[in-house]
Amino acid sequence: MPGPKLPYFQADLALPKRVDAVVVGGGIIGATTALELAERGVSVLLCEKGQIAGEQSSRNWGWVRISQRDPRELPLMAEAMKIWEGLEARTGHPTGYQRSGILYTAESGREEAKLEAWAPHLAALDLPGQMLRGDLLKPVMPGYQGKVISGYYTPLDGRAEPQLATHAIARAAQAAGAKVMTECAVRAVETEAGRVSSVITERGRVACSAVVVAGGAWSRLFLGNAGVSLPQLKVLNSVLRTSAVQDGPETAIWSNGFSLRKRLDGGYTIANGTENIVDIVPDTLRLGLKFLPSYLREWRSLQLRLTGSGRWREEAAQDRRWTPQQTTPFENARVLDPAPSQKAIKQGWEAAQRAFPVLQGADVVQSWGGMIDVTPDAVPVISQVDDLPGLFVSTGYSGHGFGIGPAAGRLTADLVTGDAPVVDPHEFRLSRFWKK
Repeated sequence: MPGPKLPYFQADLALPKRVDAVVVGGGIIGATTALELAERGVSVLLCEKGQIAGEQSSRNWGWVRISQRDPRELPLMAEAMKIWEGLEARTGHPTGYQRSGILYTAESGREEAKLEAWAPHLAALDLPGQMLRGDLLKPVMPGYQGKVISGYYTPLDGRAEPQLATHAIARAAQAAGAKVMTECAVRAVETEAGRVSSVITERGRVACSAVVVAGGAWSRLFLGNAGVSLPQLKVLNSVLRTSAVQDGPETAIWSNGFSLRKRLDGGYTIANGTENIVDIVPDTLRLGLKFLPSYLREWRSLQLRLTGSGRWREEAAQDRRWTPQQTTPFENARVLDPAPSQKAIKQGWEAAQRAFPVLQGADVVQSWGGMIDVTPDAVPVISQVDDLPGLFVSTGYSGHGFGIGPAAGRLTADLVTGDAPVVDPHEFRLSRFWKK
């Protein structure tokens, strides 16, 4: 089954001969980076091998959250929340953004203690959040039937529509002067005198002084061909959407066995919040030691899979090195469209219906899978490449990229232009994986 239906996007057709910066990847990170650069007067070309937001940027849950994030991401997410507030007016196109609040629930004292232990991180930013118990839960969980004893509620968190937001941003980037080309894979980065000098696309060469790799799940493969090592794996998450529902919760909710958020069309996006599939592929073995601590920490929510998906065979057969004259893996797979886990879909849907009986009258309209780009510490890389001036990386958002995307694009653009960074980028440096 194909992924979510996307709006029509009118791409540029003529490849420029020269720009200041080339952005590789048309997801929310790449689109926002292009918008930020174009608004600063930087000439920029965004190249997407397939469709704008064709992969995880249109397949995620649609949450815009600061709640329960890694503390290293919090300052950047606080900036993203500010940007989301004005993004529709800035782009002139709908994003579906609403401040609706997010609730993480607890069914035991242990889970409650974990939520309470995270709360001081939010308080340090002077942002509101509180534990809700008893009757205080009812307004945010209308009609709930289950075992929840409490929940941590962040009222400033919200939701947006993944199938709209990135297109709005990319169209605004075009309006600001960026060239945005789809079905145009970047094959290689060229250098001169030890720094970036151009890229070779499937349509020809473009001279530039900066390249931003924002390729999501493809970033490791692309960078590897450029001689840059990025520890990154793919994790499959499966999502469904329902028909419209009356009187369901407005607040986005993460609970035992499911997550949900209301959609602009009146239905719900629902997923099994505790099952993610990690296909065992050659990179799983190559990066095993770096990812072992993460796996031991998150093993309850990760399911290793060796057979059934064909991912091992596909990735083992994939070229890992190529010349600019060769057809690349990016041209052979324009859109990464994995089949969802039917087990995860079934479990998430059944758990959500038990918790909220109002959902029982709804239909499952569609389900899809998406590949999340994950780093060993589940924190993104937003960084220059120390050994190759002019090359920048913005990837590895580990399932957190949609909400943080507008600020991540701003920080990425700051690095490219040398402007004062919106937040300290130190925690996001690529070198953290290789240097102590």
